Amino acid sequence: MARAQGARAQMALAYETVYGTPPVSGFRLMPFARATLGSEQPLLESELLGYGRDPLAPIKDAVTADGEVVIPIDVEAFGFWLKAAFGQPTTNGTTPKTHTFQSGNWTLPSMAIETAMPEVPRFAMYSGCVLDQLSWQMQRSGLLTATPRLVAQGETIAATTAAGTPTALGLQRFGHFNGTVKRNGTALGNVVSAEITYSNNLDRIESIRGDGRIDGADPTMAGLTGRIEVRFSDSTLVTQAIDGSPCELEFVYSLGANASFTFTAHAVYLPIPRIEIAGPQGVQASFDWQAAKAASPARMCTAVLVNTLAGY
Repeated sequence: MARAQGARAQMALAYETVYGTPPVSGFRLMPFARATLGSEQPLLESELLGYGRDPLAPIKDAVTADGEVVIPIDVEAFGFWLKAAFGQPTTNGTTPKTHTFQSGNWTLPSMAIETAMPEVPRFAMYSGCVLDQLSWQMQRSGLLTATPRLVAQGETIAATTAAGTPTALGLQRFGHFNGTVKRNGTALGNVVSAEITYSNNLDRIESIRGDGRIDGADPTMAGLTGRIEVRFSDSTLVTQAIDGSPCELEFVYSLGANASFTFTAHAVYLPIPRIEIAGPQGVQASFDWQAAKAASPARMCTAVLVNTLAGY
């Protein structure tokens, strides 16, 4: 009897034309490290009396399909997740191509994602996947990954794949070594770590249906928050926090002229932090920042991915 192993698992992704309807072609093979994407349907315990001490059979509740995927931040495949987070990008240039994603879109694309365990076999197709949140961390060392959080409409299990033969992408990963944090265009020194979280704050449309699934997941007010941990060496950030004025934070990864990723929060507000002296080692300060819509450009954030892919 075959036993499922993560080493043989695969993930394929394609955008849907109609919400909740997987396309018949156009799937791409996605690199991933972990996935909790799944569907569950809990049971409701019977509350009825008068039938003795033993309970009656439980009743099925509504279906919930969601989860997270841990993915590498790479040169090509990461753009598909950025499109899910921000909507269709603007693509310019010949070689390389510059794909610009902007916050503020009212509509987001839905995706069909299939996870495959071929040795069982089990092919789970998740339709109507909409990206709720995208987060990642910057630090000095380790593997650079991001975590998209998804809300799906439902799950369909089959013994054969519905994704055909997915198109494989070239895998070229960014690393923490390639990262830089800039404040108002100038490299910000003494940064120990940084966290970035973009949220679409999806509203699940929980209509009454015979199959127990949702009717959709609509984006509401977007949010962009994070944290920067810095060695306390000057009062630049503290002064900004006291003044209440915004700054522009830019998170950059570069592998050369043809491969880069730049995420810019155009108006970042910093809280006044507590400066603690924890011992004889260096003093650090943490800023839990929040971003808002800037005056120019009139949006909250911009993500720019440079590669040789024709488009998304």
